[in-house]
Amino acid sequence: MSKLEKALKKAQTVEETEAPPAHALQPGQELIPRTTDLRLYEHDIARMVEPWRLSETDLIESRIVFPEMEDSAVVDAFRTLRTRILQVKAGANCVVLVTSACEAGGASFVALNLAVAFTFDSARTALLLDCDLRRPAYDYLAAPMMQHGLTDYLESRDLDPGMIIHPAGIPRLRLIPAGRRSELATEHLESRRMRELVTAVKERYQDRFVIMNTPCLARAADARVLAGLADFVVLVVPYAGVTEAQLWHAAQMIDETKFVGVVFNDEPQLPKLWS
Repeated sequence: MSKLEKALKKAQTVEETEAPPAHALQPGQELIPRTTDLRLYEHDIARMVEPWRLSETDLIESRIVFPEMEDSAVVDAFRTLRTRILQVKAGANCVVLVTSACEAGGASFVALNLAVAFTFDSARTALLLDCDLRRPAYDYLAAPMMQHGLTDYLESRDLDPGMIIHPAGIPRLRLIPAGRRSELATEHLESRRMRELVTAVKERYQDRFVIMNTPCLARAADARVLAGLADFVVLVVPYAGVTEAQLWHAAQMIDETKFVGVVFNDEPQLPKLWS
């Protein structure tokens, strides 16, 4: 049976941004703590500070799912995908790479909402890691004063992981934005510093699920490099947007042991996971 048919050093300088509300900052005060003292981050999930929260209108306009939204079928689709991953991993946390079979295939949409779906459970947290360094997808979720992102971290030894992890306006969700655009994306993403970062953000909290958004699998080496760092891979395919040959070609690039399945995006009814 084919692959598509089967599936179609502990962190020492990491952590969660527990920032005060923006209006409480004093002139010149940093929103992101510049420290490596992990004792400052030993909080219960319930004490994770949310400097702001996106309104229901903001969520709808940004195409972000939430439990009370009118289109329950879409919410349930992402819950199903989340549950499938939990079952495969037996509930343990993991790193999930979300990529697409073609340009503009919808990977960033699926990655964001999969991360959000994990936060529906008050006992779990999610970290959304934007690894599309050429075309950042989530800058709009980070406050303007939060200037550091993944590119900045990979290019500077002066930045700690805690300085690039930002609240995103959704409880229990944290974001590492791509940061500055870079044409050296592949070199950055295959670096030792990137490998150490992924290990750190995964192992720091047992309840954290890390979702990586990556460029198109077929046209960029970035996704193939990052797949080696992930526990699982989800392939997003735009409904009626690729040929069967393109779909098979993309699927063959994925390690069968990591292939969770295929999400058909923009299907007339709702996204589905085929396995």
